[in-house]
Amino acid sequence: MTLDHIGGDVRPGGTALYAGLTARRLGCSVGVLTSFGPDFPRGVLPPDVEVTCVSASKTSVFRHERVGDGRRLTLLGRAEDLEVGHLPASWKSAGLALLCPDANEVDPFFAAEFSDGAVGAAVQGWLRERGAGGVIGPARWEDALLVLPHVQAFFLSEEDMGPFEDEVVEWFQRIPLGAVTVGSRGAHLFVSGERFFIEAVPADEVDPTGAGDVFAAAFLIQYQREGNPWDAAQFAACAAALSVEGIGVSAIPSRVAVEERLAAYRSRLGR
Repeated sequence: MTLDHIGGDVRPGGTALYAGLTARRLGCSVGVLTSFGPDFPRGVLPPDVEVTCVSASKTSVFRHERVGDGRRLTLLGRAEDLEVGHLPASWKSAGLALLCPDANEVDPFFAAEFSDGAVGAAVQGWLRERGAGGVIGPARWEDALLVLPHVQAFFLSEEDMGPFEDEVVEWFQRIPLGAVTVGSRGAHLFVSGERFFIEAVPADEVDPTGAGDVFAAAFLIQYQREGNPWDAAQFAACAAALSVEGIGVSAIPSRVAVEERLAAYRSRLGR
């Protein structure tokens, strides 16, 4: 979990926070393994979310800046690494697990620890390196072959691919499912290596932060529930669209809200 400097605000963030709250609001029992310091507002997580925290002197901090049509991330501070030994033994039997690195802090060997459930990975944090002044740039994912044999789906944004698009497409040939989100334009869904386009869901955008994380969690949950990747992608697109209509985590939707937006979306598409 992170603290995000966006404009003049400092907000709690991080993939684990957005994905964990999405899972809870969609009706799941949620546990989060993370690392943060005493500066993180623990109260942002409801008391029924089980948190295992690796103690740190400070929380990971990112500064977000808009640059042209994209964004620039600067890593200002970093919490502790998450190692396999930190994982509570009882969590290994979870029905779903989502690996959520933000700054290359998640041990890739976690992917092999969840033998009883489906494993997904929001991989953007493995595709980042910290440059001069903490500015984040693209990095080759050296540990991809340690993770991919153990995951059913992985997720990233078009922006996260950097110069490695050919490698990313090759990774999708190795796993059953995955998606590349393209912001307000929609998402590319990969099913057994074949690419399909998921049309964007209309939204009154206020804050796009975390939309891809919401998409990843919602997709995994809905796919496990119904087993249809195209329906899961549409459900996830609706969840992500709703999440951008408020500031930070405040607009992460409930299942009822997602299903209402999904019905309107399918009606518009004539389905």
